[in-house]
Amino acid sequence: MFEQFSRIGRDIYLAGLISSHGGNMSVRVGDRILITRHGAMLGRLAGHDIVETALDSSGSDDALASTEIVVHRAIYANTAAMAVIHTHSPHSILRSMIEDEVVPIDSEGNFLLRKVPVYSFPQTIGSPDVAAAAASGLRDYRCMLVRGHGPFAAGAELEEAFQWITSLEMSCKILNLCDQAGAKPIGHEF
Repeated sequence: MFEQFSRIGRDIYLAGLISSHGGNMSVRVGDRILITRHGAMLGRLAGHDIVETALDSSGSDDALASTEIVVHRAIYANTAAMAVIHTHSPHSILRSMIEDEVVPIDSEGNFLLRKVPVYSFPQTIGSPDVAAAAASGLRDYRCMLVRGHGPFAAGAELEEAFQWITSLEMSCKILNLCDQAGAKPIGHEF
């Protein structure tokens, strides 16, 4: 399992989806969660950076876990997700600041994601409000965005959640480049 965390964490960092110590990811294993440690460097994970904790309640290991543990727990409790990734993807964050939903105009993003809702909250990090919105949003969508904070994606495994996060980031980059160029997409009829 550590190999998956290490590989995907490195890919997240190399793709520019987080700063050196940003983001988090987890995997559900039965009634337990394996989640990255608070402040871990996803691009250089070590064994001690993965924390095991209970799925349905706070435990003594929660102090070591990512501050987003409440969000991960809510997603697992309310969806079929087996893996969750949260990043601070710059193009997605920018898009979340100007839209209430992201509708990709590129064919891959539109095919894979269709639409991604954007939620806004006064407190974004480790918030019960974000937890409720993520649990609800990820029942119907592959990703959801927290305005100014970044996306959460759920999947059957870390690689699948990573695919949704990177697809969203590319779609947002394309939308942002169109805005920057003042371009109106031609033939956008998805």
